[in-house]
Amino acid sequence: MSAVTRLTLVTHAITDAVQGARFPAEEPLNPLGSRSVEKAGGLPGPAPETVLHAPEVRAEQTCRALGFTGALESALRDLDHGDWAGKSMDELAPEQLMGWLTDPGYRDHGGESITDLLDRVGDWLHGLAGSGDRIVAVTHPAIVRAAVLRTLNAPPESFWRIDIPPLSATTLHHRAPAWTLRATAHELA
Repeated sequence: MSAVTRLTLVTHAITDAVQGARFPAEEPLNPLGSRSVEKAGGLPGPAPETVLHAPEVRAEQTCRALGFTGALESALRDLDHGDWAGKSMDELAPEQLMGWLTDPGYRDHGGESITDLLDRVGDWLHGLAGSGDRIVAVTHPAIVRAAVLRTLNAPPESFWRIDIPPLSATTLHHRAPAWTLRATAHELA
């Protein structure tokens, strides 16, 4: 019997893109995001053995503000929005936006499809399974949605039906043979 692995996925705090309903580009936390993560003061519970963060500055800033020195994990990088990075949804043609929101294989924007993301996150989760570690990973809402879908074996079309707010924690446990959803979307601030 393999050891229980506990993974807490923490979403980064608020950025200008989140507030402005834009596709994210590389950007830091905005003042509201910085204040909210400072107010949170850290995560409850025992200290993790492993702390990871996505490569984007907003994830690293959130990790540090929560009191962690984490290791960069490229598998936690945000969904690649391709040509749409930095744009608002209003700047897209309606058929482009509808295609992106309804077709998990859509990649006409030059970025990553939802199915590509699900595969990436599924591979990453598989690599963590059975480690027996308590892991905190500071990342993006898209990564958390993908992890939840993989855990529940839910269809890719369900991706946009999960609301993951900024600075929230979602916990998964792996006890052979599968991951289970322990708790989801607890706002820290």
